[in-house]
Amino acid sequence: MSPPRKPERGLVRAYVVTEGRAHPTRNTLDLVTLVMAMNDRPLTGLSPEKRRVMERCRGGALSVAEVAGHLSLAISVTKVLLSDLIDSGHITTRAPVPEAQLPDAQILQEVLDGLRARL
Repeated sequence: MSPPRKPERGLVRAYVVTEGRAHPTRNTLDLVTLVMAMNDRPLTGLSPEKRRVMERCRGGALSVAEVAGHLSLAISVTKVLLSDLIDSGHITTRAPVPEAQLPDAQILQEVLDGLRARL
């Protein structure tokens, strides 16, 4: 029989971190949504987890997935925290830069044929 496991120090349940909420106030956050901290907002009154989010995001734009990974938080918890910070004006978001559309293969072939004809 193995000895009982001791709880890890500093372990906080997700419902405590999110103040009992399971869903964010807005459903606009995707895993690749970019979040940026507003540096002019005070951190007073924020929970420790929200402060950690703010400190991590002050270095530049991070995706929701990156924030969750850096802070070792579940995506659902991260989305709740980020939506609270958006509502309070501490965080702004933007959609990720879309992938460039690839040119049509026929156009590329015509350009290649034109270059060959000149050489």
